[in-house]
Amino acid sequence: MSGGAVGSGAVSGGAVSGGAVSGGAVSGGAVSGGAVGRRQLAGYAIGSVGTGIHSTVPGLLLLYFMTDALGVPAGVAGLVVALPKAWDALFNPTVGAASDREALRTGRRTRILLAGALALPVAFAAMFLSPLTGSGAAAWVAVTFVLASSAFALFQVPYVALPAEMSDRPEVRTRIMVWRIVCLTVGILVAGGLAPAVVSLAGDGRRGYAVMGAVVAVLLLATLLVPALGARRVPARPGPEPLGLRAALRTARGNRAFFALLGAFVLQAAAVAIMLAAAPYTAAYWLGGYGLTSVLFVCLVAPSAVAVPLWGRAAARWGRLRCLTAATALFVPASAALWPAAGTGAVHVGAVLALCAVLGVAYAALQVLPLSLLPDTVHADAARTGRLQSGAFTGLWTAGETAGLAAGPGLFSLALAAAGFASSTTDHPVAQTPAARAGVLLGFSLVPALLMLASLPALRAYGRRRAAAPAVVVDSLAGEVS
Repeated sequence: MSGGAVGSGAVSGGAVSGGAVSGGAVSGGAVSGGAVGRRQLAGYAIGSVGTGIHSTVPGLLLLYFMTDALGVPAGVAGLVVALPKAWDALFNPTVGAASDREALRTGRRTRILLAGALALPVAFAAMFLSPLTGSGAAAWVAVTFVLASSAFALFQVPYVALPAEMSDRPEVRTRIMVWRIVCLTVGILVAGGLAPAVVSLAGDGRRGYAVMGAVVAVLLLATLLVPALGARRVPARPGPEPLGLRAALRTARGNRAFFALLGAFVLQAAAVAIMLAAAPYTAAYWLGGYGLTSVLFVCLVAPSAVAVPLWGRAAARWGRLRCLTAATALFVPASAALWPAAGTGAVHVGAVLALCAVLGVAYAALQVLPLSLLPDTVHADAARTGRLQSGAFTGLWTAGETAGLAAGPGLFSLALAAAGFASSTTDHPVAQTPAARAGVLLGFSLVPALLMLASLPALRAYGRRRAAAPAVVVDSLAGEVS
């Protein structure tokens, strides 16, 4: 992994002091204007296999685990999923500020990365080991989910901060993001395809979920330790004392392009999260059985593994924002079409899987392109304010992402409760009413389409704000249409 950690450096005339930018490169090794080697790219990107696994499995299975294996009512289960994520929205910016302080004190972000890499697997396995049912199980999952989410933040926030510090060239950062999102897609694919299958192979029910939690924990440990340990060999030369969290938040308020991009990303994250939460329910109650969850997920994610590098090439030719807008527009009708396709039941499973493949192509762009645009807003803010606050902005970004991922299953669970969905345990299944089944299908189709449609005005606002970026940043993007 290449990069190192840049603290806040004063910008004067387009140059960052304390690791100064001169001629498009930062001296001292903090930010490199040149290419990043394949070994460095791979060492950084493999961490995204682990982040993809952790981001996917709870969103895909945790709600269903509680309502259909532990007997937790849908409304309560939704709160359990959402409340820990609300904690993350507060905790992640704090981790971002701490990451910047660590870079200043030690010249690296290693300790926070390593703490998250070691703690997350343990907390993740514990989420699926509840010895209780009903309200006791809800409390168990809530506590362990908070611990897992906190551990994930310790790794994710400094990890996401690194690309802005690995290169000051947008085309290089886009390449870093392509590698990262390819690995993220692999992690998502492994998680969504493997986790439900392990549950079934291990006998379903609470035992199946416990085995799955242990298997996933081992995968998390193996993939997160690589970039965490590799960070020890990456020297950072931060500049002056970074801003405190409150001061950073006050400064960030003026970065309107960042908040427009973040707003679009949050809506899109919520749309995908609702669809993921609804997938096992749709498989179980509309398509013929829970076992189709893995098939649905693979059809959704596998095309994105191929599409990510294609979107990267398309973005280099036509512009990242233009391609992101096109992918969002593609997602809307494909998601809406799932309503009539899945509503006909098992007869048209093939049509559902084909639509999921189309969504997977769009999903690839929704993953890689916002993250490749994020560092631009960080550098634009540095030109505007005189401070490079990578940790603060990525803390806000991951907090927003977390809020979107929490809102998805939270809203879906409330919709299930309103539609009369009845919780059950593995030993005592419950037949659902037509209204409850309709609520499941809405969450899998029309609601994600509406949220994705709502993100388009925010993307347009980002484009307007981006056009008004400081000249130093616009010059650095010469030749790229964003």
